[in-house]
Amino acid sequence: MAENQENITQAAGGTEAPKSAVRRAHRSQKVGTVSSDKMQKTVVVRVDRLVRHRKYRRYVRRTSKFMAHDELGATIGDKVRIVETRPLSARKRWRVVEIVQKAAK
Repeated sequence: MAENQENITQAAGGTEAPKSAVRRAHRSQKVGTVSSDKMQKTVVVRVDRLVRHRKYRRYVRRTSKFMAHDELGATIGDKVRIVETRPLSARKRWRVVEIVQKAAK
């Protein structure tokens, strides 16, 4: 009976790993420019990308705006790296991890 219980425990995962050792899926990262810092601990980051036009075969600039949680104190014009995270509010799903380049004053 004890041997059977041990096999069930091993099959179920045995001992649980500590939280720091839990592997997490790769989180998406983007680099963009801060376009607004008027909120508390939130910035709006504009991410530009070039997309090839299907018919004309020219590159067209597309922009996306992301609201990101900011503990670092980024200001307008800073180039920042944002990483995907759990939903922090209704529209905020990104977090600023580093300020790549400060804005020229």
